[in-house]
Amino acid sequence: QVQLVESGGGLVQPGGSLRLSCAASGSVGSSYAMGWYRQAPGKQRELVAVISSGGSSNYADSVKGRFTISRDNAKNTVFLQMNSLKPEDTAVYYCYADLLVAFSRNGYWGQGTQVTVSS
Repeated sequence: QVQLVESGGGLVQPGGSLRLSCAASGSVGSSYAMGWYRQAPGKQRELVAVISSGGSSNYADSVKGRFTISRDNAKNTVFLQMNSLKPEDTAVYYCYADLLVAFSRNGYWGQGTQVTVSS
């Protein structure tokens, strides 16, 4: 059984920072692309950032220059450093990972972690 376990969400004031973590647990052979999505109330889930196994990354225009995605391949873990947070960043953040498990490659989702930016 493979799970993506997220941590690091919470309440922060505008201009503040948070760091999200997502670790894949279980019998993971290899990890490919890993990323973060978010979903605000009444809106569709959107891509925030994605990083390849080689370290190449892409970001949504709305977070460029403020968020940084990184990963630890040895631990099958992905991070999202969020700086200069704005109220519009408020959402449930979901981790996504493309993993090789028991010789089968599939996509996995975390359970989501709430990020609230408010004064």
